[in-house]
Amino acid sequence: MHFLKLLVRNSLRHRLRTGLTILGITIAILAFGLLRTVVSAWYAGVNASSANRLIARNAVSLTFSLPISYRERMQRVEGVKLVSYANWFGGIYISEKNFFPNFAIEPGSYLDLYPEFVLPLEQLRAFVADRRGCVAGRKLAERYGWKVGDIVTLKGTIYPGNWEFVLRGIYRGAEPSTDEGQFFFQWNYLNETLKQTVARRADQAGVYIIGLKNPQTAAETSLAIDALFKNSLAETLTETEKAFQLNFVSMTEAIVIAIRIVSYVVIIIILAVVANTMAMTARERIGEYAIFKAMGFRNSHIAGMIFGESLFITMTGCAVGILLTFPVAKEFADEMGQFFPIFIIERSTIYLDVALSLLVGTVAGLFPAWRATRIRIADGLRRIG
Repeated sequence: MHFLKLLVRNSLRHRLRTGLTILGITIAILAFGLLRTVVSAWYAGVNASSANRLIARNAVSLTFSLPISYRERMQRVEGVKLVSYANWFGGIYISEKNFFPNFAIEPGSYLDLYPEFVLPLEQLRAFVADRRGCVAGRKLAERYGWKVGDIVTLKGTIYPGNWEFVLRGIYRGAEPSTDEGQFFFQWNYLNETLKQTVARRADQAGVYIIGLKNPQTAAETSLAIDALFKNSLAETLTETEKAFQLNFVSMTEAIVIAIRIVSYVVIIIILAVVANTMAMTARERIGEYAIFKAMGFRNSHIAGMIFGESLFITMTGCAVGILLTFPVAKEFADEMGQFFPIFIIERSTIYLDVALSLLVGTVAGLFPAWRATRIRIADGLRRIG
């Protein structure tokens, strides 16, 4: 207890210097936590992928579609439990800045394959019964103030025109990591409209979602599905949902790597700041350390005081930084929710904050402690006065 009081008093002897150092550590921990959370959000789709689902797309490119007739043939492949399909719609709500993912889906089978989208039974029935019905995630509905029964109009980009939908349901995520910012409507509504306007684009699916009876058979089932359509006009490429999501992440891999590098550069910079603070402190107190030695204090006691003060300053800044990370992350998520629908501070990020702070505090105290323990009593006493 007396030792802790000594550490606190020593730390506060130069309050401005200590305060600025703690502020620097706080900002560094806050920046590090947010950058790590951005990286986690980038991989949210990958981490939320299910091992029980495969995604089949056109082997040439995702921009090319597949005939809707493929569904029945896929359903007969051994190991396949259920097949659904979807089209990326790419609609705009009011203006381009209001971006959110929107898909045309086959409602019954699609929602069966995605049990993480929790929709009340009465809302599900209303959605299936209404050809113009749509379903939105809870966060998406809250962002725009939508309520069940509202008319939502999207301006088509891939499929031109103004498309009106009736909001029949608002789903919630079964887990905190579930994306609640998506928008779904009936594929039949899209297809029937295309038959009347651009018939050549009708009866096409962007991707097929395949539910597996056993996730251990994913590789064999993928090969079997692709073999069905080999040498056809629209060959398929079937892969696990995780691999499918990783294809999108790989397009921006350089950005993710840059963010990771910056996050660790922040820690290196704050290490230099703390090390400089502790070096100045030790240099000012050389005379005091000589007196301690003359009174019989061992080198371990002096080193303990230096390391203790360094860790006290560092961990104080760490604690404040972690506490501030949560409200700042919430504010960031509110502002950037359309780009990062899942923005959750993971426990691993907090643990990493604490571990790196301990490392910074320890490393910053090494040289000052070594210098203080090496000083001779006579040399130290000459510094007094």
